[in-house]
Amino acid sequence: MRKIFLAAICMMALASCQTQKSLYSWYDSEDATYQYTKRLTDEKLEKAMAQYLKVISKQKGVRKVVPPGVNAEYGYLLYKAGKREEGLELLRNEIKAYPESEKFISRIINQLEK
Repeated sequence: MRKIFLAAICMMALASCQTQKSLYSWYDSEDATYQYTKRLTDEKLEKAMAQYLKVISKQKGVRKVVPPGVNAEYGYLLYKAGKREEGLELLRNEIKAYPESEKFISRIINQLEK
């Protein structure tokens, strides 16, 4: 009986060590964004934009959707880089994916369209 109890404890301990898959794939975009905001250079901007594009196009997380805020951040960077329509479209995609962001993102869109 004691061996069965010990075996059950070991099995529960090993089962609790299982890692869970992340909801979203971030592809180190946080670091690229931090580096860009730390030093506003064209090289850092290109790297951050490439990371955002990777997050948007290659989503391997459990939910298989773009993480909250990524469309908005990338859209804003695109708008500032001169790709206005593409940037506004991504801002609108943020609202579609996360309706709770509509109030905030709509204000940004209104400011940019003025």
